Amino acid sequence: MILRPKPSPRHHAPSPGVGLSALAAPVPSWLCRAVPDAQALAAQRLEDIAIVAGAAIGALDAIVRRQERWAGAWRQRLALAAAAMTARQAGRIEDEAALRDAVLLTRPGDDVGPAGRILLAWRRLAARPAEDLLTEKSLAAVLEDLGHARDDEAVSDLAVELPQLGSSIGMVGMVTGAFMAAERHGFGRTFGCWLANALLTQRLGWTHAVPLLGAEPALGASRPRRVAAGATAPTVEAGPERTKALLAGQARAALRAIDLSTDLERRAERLLAVAPKLRAKGADLVVEKLLSEDAVVASQKIAGISDRGLRRLFDRLVELGAVHELSGRPTFRIYGL
Repeated sequence: MILRPKPSPRHHAPSPGVGLSALAAPVPSWLCRAVPDAQALAAQRLEDIAIVAGAAIGALDAIVRRQERWAGAWRQRLALAAAAMTARQAGRIEDEAALRDAVLLTRPGDDVGPAGRILLAWRRLAARPAEDLLTEKSLAAVLEDLGHARDDEAVSDLAVELPQLGSSIGMVGMVTGAFMAAERHGFGRTFGCWLANALLTQRLGWTHAVPLLGAEPALGASRPRRVAAGATAPTVEAGPERTKALLAGQARAALRAIDLSTDLERRAERLLAVAPKLRAKGADLVVEKLLSEDAVVASQKIAGISDRGLRRLFDRLVELGAVHELSGRPTFRIYGL
């Protein structure tokens, strides 16, 4: 039996009588038009861009709080996009498909390689409970996955500084402060994107992060540099042009995430519609994995179903139009929404 989603006490349940169509209302056209591109950014006021960014995050927040069953796949698909951008900005050649292969086709316990570790860093953001993201252990693991040298002192400082940043200033200052904290310790903007996402998640009370900023091209490209010890992280007043770029990037990223949620919702509905037709043993577990993960490799060990049975189940799901084969290969196939 396919289980229904369980409400979370940390999230607001939909009001009685509110249908799915109302909850899944498209983003207002004015909001899409209001997000400035790079050319129009200079002419926009910081206050106006902050309002647009807030509206975009508000629209995204409404989707997160619905606690959809496909939210895991959504977050992991966004993590993959962020990892692909990070790899590209690091001068690597791996695209989304290659990153997915690096992780899914590596045996448990084996090294997934530098590119695979980039994906693991963004997957950590999407999969770990929000309260665990900014611990020393988590920060150290992410920095290692992103290729930074071990720096226990910097990690310790960040573990103290970031919670204060997340609770003591406004949303705009928090986002910019995350980037400045990363750069002050010599870690660059990619890590700043990761930190800003984690802080946003905790500020909004989400149970899990929705990877946003990592896929925004203008935000992750920078060389790590250190700021003098004791320097204070600039607030919104200390760099209006950069702050405008960060907020505009945040708004664009939120709208992209909403677009992807609309697409995955349609695909998930198709999968759930055909689920009762599946007679294979272990089919329920496979459906849940497809809803909670970016992709599932056809050779994955799943309790109650043989390798041959799993391959036949995926063939059936493809035939029914419920999933897609993502690799394009005749062997080592990978399936997802």
